[in-house]
Amino acid sequence: QMQLVESGGGSVQAGGSLRLSCAVSGETDSTYCMGWFRQPPGKEREGVAAIDSDGSPSYADSVKGRFTISQDNAKNTLYLQMINLKPEDTAMYYCAADLSPVCSIYWDFDYWGQGTQVTVSS
Repeated sequence: QMQLVESGGGSVQAGGSLRLSCAVSGETDSTYCMGWFRQPPGKEREGVAAIDSDGSPSYADSVKGRFTISQDNAKNTLYLQMINLKPEDTAMYYCAADLSPVCSIYWDFDYWGQGTQVTVSS
């Protein structure tokens, strides 16, 4: 079992930045991969970024060059640094984890956090 708790969401103006965090607890000694997803109002959830257990990242085309996924294994924390935010980035953001060494934004993750809201105004 793994427990995930997101934080760092908020309201910013277009062009601004935010860093989301996801605290991981539970089976942190196991090999696992993680990801960030988002669900805009009235739309389906979509993958944003993922990171393999070896630290290899992957991104959705819509966020490449603006978002960076990283993790601090010592702190059992996943991050999503977001710069040059756009109104279309407005969404509930979720972190996810899976006891697999590799994954992608299309992966069927087993564990999910409760989400943190990001609102970008124009």
